[in-house]
Amino acid sequence: MLLDVTNTREMLQAILSSIDEGIHVINNEGITVFYNEIASKHDGVPVEDVLGYHLLDVFPTFSKETSTLLKVIQSGEPIYNQHQRYPNAKGNLITTVNTTLPIVVGGQVVGAVEIAKDFTKIQQLSWKLLDLEARVKGATSSDHPKEYENGTNFRMNDILTKNDAFLKVKEMAVKASKSTSSIIVYGETGTGKELLVQAIHNASDRMDQSFIAQNCAAIPSTLLESILFGTAKGSYTGAVDRPGLFELADGGTLFLDELNSMPLDTQAKLLRVLQNGKIRRVGSTSEKSVDVRVIVAMNEHPKVCIENGTLRKDLYYRLNVIFLNIPPLRDRKEDLSLLMDHFIQRYNFKFGKLVIRVSDEVKELFNEYHWPGNVRELEHAIESALNVINEDTLTLEHIPIHFIEASDPFHEGDSIPSLRKAISDTEEKWIHKALDATDGNIQRAAKLLKIPRQTLQYKLSKMNEKHTAEN
Repeated sequence: MLLDVTNTREMLQAILSSIDEGIHVINNEGITVFYNEIASKHDGVPVEDVLGYHLLDVFPTFSKETSTLLKVIQSGEPIYNQHQRYPNAKGNLITTVNTTLPIVVGGQVVGAVEIAKDFTKIQQLSWKLLDLEARVKGATSSDHPKEYENGTNFRMNDILTKNDAFLKVKEMAVKASKSTSSIIVYGETGTGKELLVQAIHNASDRMDQSFIAQNCAAIPSTLLESILFGTAKGSYTGAVDRPGLFELADGGTLFLDELNSMPLDTQAKLLRVLQNGKIRRVGSTSEKSVDVRVIVAMNEHPKVCIENGTLRKDLYYRLNVIFLNIPPLRDRKEDLSLLMDHFIQRYNFKFGKLVIRVSDEVKELFNEYHWPGNVRELEHAIESALNVINEDTLTLEHIPIHFIEASDPFHEGDSIPSLRKAISDTEEKWIHKALDATDGNIQRAAKLLKIPRQTLQYKLSKMNEKHTAEN
């Protein structure tokens, strides 16, 4: 026997009410036509106070610009996985992930439905676990910790790419995580070298142990040795027994960024540790065994650094068991939309914004831009835009002005760019391409460029001097 309309409606309401997610449905006038008990618990408002009323009358903190339901009614476009954190009517801080969909009948938008998953308890439990871990270690924990227990932020699924070359790097990184061999990660500034290194650590058997990172360029050369290997009491005035990074990373991973900034004599001591697995604190006569996986990163090709005399050749060959080359963003433009969506979602949540689309003009601008700062520059551009935007569409007016100026070398108020600079930038671009194509081999790169080897070495030294001066 066929069910009548009334029974069908009652069954549908019973099904929707039993789902363990908040469901809120409004018609095209903004009136609530369905609101289940789970949604009521999220918002701290009784069902009867919501049904039949306009959304903004019940939730006055929202507006047409900030309400996802009203936004979907207006645009007819769905909004997926929108993070929200808000105090409900009872003053409790609620964290949800919402998906809002238009209801279309006969080609017309007749309403919208929002499905909200409550992550409040999960997040609170995570914070409590991290607070407990911090207390055990004697550290200070923030209200909203971002790190995993081992001090890292990223895992393999945080590496977003559709680029074939980067996917191969990611695949190799997964395989490399299963070994204990040393790794060199090469990539321009802002490509995500530390993100990849942290992901390798978290995919390895060492993930429950410490991850220690040190930028070798950030520490004066006179201090770097004692920071790496520790100090013995009395080794110099005021010196105390203090473990270095190798001891702190024992059993885990030590990540050394900008290795070519490390003094050559310290590189020699690092090589000795890698060969025998023992460290000696500064001023001590005894050695201590350590089990540390060393991963290094460089934003200049290692072979160029060897030619320039900033990297020991023997250390390079000892470290270069696995070599991972992260492609720059300009060579993987297919990742732009993926990364833009990711950063927009992140800063929507952080700033309480509701940006759901990017204009074609912005997409074209970003696609043509050279991205010297790579993914980090893209993230900062999105963060900057979402600081000033009040609409739901990201347009050129929200983009930092230097992007607009870079796309037009003859913009108003600027002089014609220097021909010498344009030639120098083009020359540098092709030198980098030749080095990438020959895996940093100076001789082969010179042949590709059809210039003498000595000429290429001279140009590389000048490029290095220029970048050092800029930094």
